[in-house]
Amino acid sequence: MINEPGNGHSEDGGMISMVAPGGAGQAGTLGVLESESPESSGARAAPALSRADATRFRTMVDSNFDFIWRSLRGLGVPASSIDDAAQQVFWTASQKLSTIAVGSERSFLFATARGIASNARRSQHRSRELLDDEAIASHVDRAPDPEQVAASREARRLLDRILDGLSEDLRAVFLLYELEGQTMAEIASLLGTPMGTVASRLRRAREEFQNAARRYQAGSGSRT
Repeated sequence: MINEPGNGHSEDGGMISMVAPGGAGQAGTLGVLESESPESSGARAAPALSRADATRFRTMVDSNFDFIWRSLRGLGVPASSIDDAAQQVFWTASQKLSTIAVGSERSFLFATARGIASNARRSQHRSRELLDDEAIASHVDRAPDPEQVAASREARRLLDRILDGLSEDLRAVFLLYELEGQTMAEIASLLGTPMGTVASRLRRAREEFQNAARRYQAGSGSRT
């Protein structure tokens, strides 16, 4: 079972830690200020932002990029596609910056990430490929112990299978509480959802997660 949340706690003791990419990824995301839409190289370039809007956008990226990267991974985007998906999230934000209320930037970004992740899951009926594992490994220890790598990959595959079995609403709450360490009040604010609904979804998500984990453990035991 995943530990109770803390401030940005990781899952090193059980499930794999989700880590964010380094400076190269952030630089690429900031590039949406000058680049074309990630969805189509033929799309028109993004309109120039005023100095104030550009400053606000860069602050939005700096404050939220790691969170959005991890969220996309937790929401089911393959590790090999997360950088592109993250750029799409921030591209969308740059296009709609004038409509995003000050103080609600993270809520907008997470809602956008959920939509992009949902599209990615529908369009990629995929198996867990070696490429996915290698993309994860590129964001963690550069010289990991082989046994640790194998354990991490198995944990990642198991976590993905269990999360894929949750509904989108349950998965979002579980991700934010268990993997991001947010409080229920923070989640309610982020999702624009009543606290009681968040608590109910978290309880159901935990039950489904634990039941799935028990089924996996029972199956593993029967094979040994």
